Amino acid sequence: MRFLANENFPGDAVEALRNLGHDVTWIRTDAPGIADTEVLNRAQSDARILLTFDKDFGELAFRSRLPATCGIILFRIKAPSSAVVAQKVASAIVSRNDWAGHFSVVEDDRIRMRVL
Repeated sequence: MRFLANENFPGDAVEALRNLGHDVTWIRTDAPGIADTEVLNRAQSDARILLTFDKDFGELAFRSRLPATCGIILFRIKAPSSAVVAQKVASAIVSRNDWAGHFSVVEDDRIRMRVL
């Protein structure tokens, strides 16, 4: 799958997804400091599912009604280290193949999805 990792996304998780064969670009290396609206625009124009820990993207997709059919995955997980985060992210991603077109919230014990 094609993903765009937000700037706040851990590098270990980006690498874990790449090691699984996913095409992942990362705002932290490609365009650090850009606004959330621009991050969402990039995900949409590049047909990449947005990976983030930032709750503001739900606001942008639903209240501001910005185009987000690319899909957004919001991670709300607890982990003691970036290595554990990477493991949880990788496990969640491989558990489904229908991320596109949804606003998904990945929590420690469940995944909630809503059509965008």
